[in-house]
Amino acid sequence: MKILMLGWELPPHNSGGLGVACYQLCKHLALQGVELDFAVPYQADHSDIDFMNIVESVPYDVQTMQALLGGAYESWKIEWQEAHGIKDAAGLPQSLREQQLRYVAFIKQHVKRNRYHVIHAHDWLTYEAAMAAKERLNVPMVAHVHATEFDRAGGQAGNPLVHDIEYTGLMMADRVIAVSQGTKDIIVQKYGIPADKVQVVYNSIDPTEFGPLPMDNTYKYLTHMKKRGYKVVVNVGRLTIQKGLTFLLEAAQQVVERNNKVLFVIAGSGEQYTELISRAAELGISQNILFTGFVRGKAWRDLYSIGDMFIMPSISEPFGLTALEAMGFGNAVLLSRQSGAGEILQHVLKFDFWDTHLMASQILALAEQPMLARELTRNAAREFSKMSWSDAAENCKQIYEGTWEPHARKQLWEVTV
Repeated sequence: MKILMLGWELPPHNSGGLGVACYQLCKHLALQGVELDFAVPYQADHSDIDFMNIVESVPYDVQTMQALLGGAYESWKIEWQEAHGIKDAAGLPQSLREQQLRYVAFIKQHVKRNRYHVIHAHDWLTYEAAMAAKERLNVPMVAHVHATEFDRAGGQAGNPLVHDIEYTGLMMADRVIAVSQGTKDIIVQKYGIPADKVQVVYNSIDPTEFGPLPMDNTYKYLTHMKKRGYKVVVNVGRLTIQKGLTFLLEAAQQVVERNNKVLFVIAGSGEQYTELISRAAELGISQNILFTGFVRGKAWRDLYSIGDMFIMPSISEPFGLTALEAMGFGNAVLLSRQSGAGEILQHVLKFDFWDTHLMASQILALAEQPMLARELTRNAAREFSKMSWSDAAENCKQIYEGTWEPHARKQLWEVTV
């Protein structure tokens, strides 16, 4: 089968887990014999990707596009950009919405020259392009939901334009893939999509990519403090309302009041960056909180390596690949019950995002009871070793076949009649 995959980012040009999930899923689909064209909304060097064909929709470099316009996680930017525009950007889209519409126009032209069996679209920025391709080619469309606008808005209303795009895309899709049961529930309850149209396909991890790390850790200060008996709690993600980091800071205050030898490292960027720094100061815990900004590569790997535990306090987390990554680097994992990864992970500690007392108690338990932490990580390592993206790829391949075969039979019947 030949699939047109529509996505908004791929590593190393990703701002979160969406790009990683797309990359790994496509890699394992290719290993199972699926031919893929992956269309991205920028121009970049993807010469290291040899398992699929990368289709670049616009002649602008990825750094410029992402810096000016944002990406799949930043639906809040649309209204502001539409009102203010982007100055001194000759020839570039003036908003994320304009970039999205240029992507649609490109896909319309692309499918005039190319044929596919199925269109597979990832999240709201690609749904309109997928619907245009479906109409032009008269082939099935699969909508893959990694997050909804309800998730990105932390359970609040969010952007009505994005809701409309999501609703239309989900209605027009022949099949919908949700990354967790919690995400499926939102799709069914909030968007009115029939439950039998939605299939849960969990994200996964590739254990072979987690080898031994060099001894020279990037974080010299943390290395020094750990020698003095400090414990390190790590969070990696976007600094947005969805991630529940204000609740983490409140829990951190309770932890520090009882044990000031616990340090919290928050890695990532986002619209809450300055707000969270100010909040840490208000709570009187700035000396125990480190904000690193966005990290990737060695700094990203070393951060997991230096951590004693990883915490994900998300208000709404459709899946949460960082929890699996942290397990791979030997962290004890704590995550909110509102995280999709918790549906498949057994050897983790769980709490409700708003329950800062329980969150603090679990952090202290792992910091002060080494036996508990070792048992948790030992069992998690066994769980982690059994994970693979192959199952997710096989599920997607079956969905392609399940949508294409009835479609082909219908076409044959119409031709015969």
